[in-house]
Amino acid sequence: MTTLDAIKNPNATLIDIREPYELEIDGNVEKAINIPMGEVPDRLDEIKAMPKPIVIFCRSGKRASSTLNFLNENGLEEAFNGGGFADVNEILNS
Repeated sequence: MTTLDAIKNPNATLIDIREPYELEIDGNVEKAINIPMGEVPDRLDEIKAMPKPIVIFCRSGKRASSTLNFLNENGLEEAFNGGGFADVNEILNS
């Protein structure tokens, strides 16, 4: 499965790892769950139990990349780096 396929998958879980203040400033992605990057380690079991595929995104994709590496290292393989929130929104709205 490609990242594009994962984002468009109706069963996908979209996780926005930006801080809440960033969502207020920049906007959000409809149907995305906000789990700030700093909370991901403490919420790992919760994230692992979410419907797959899981798409992680942030403002530009950099934090999503490190978070994806962390998730992969902890056994979550059906996860994808969606890049920045604007990219995810563009794909969902195309």
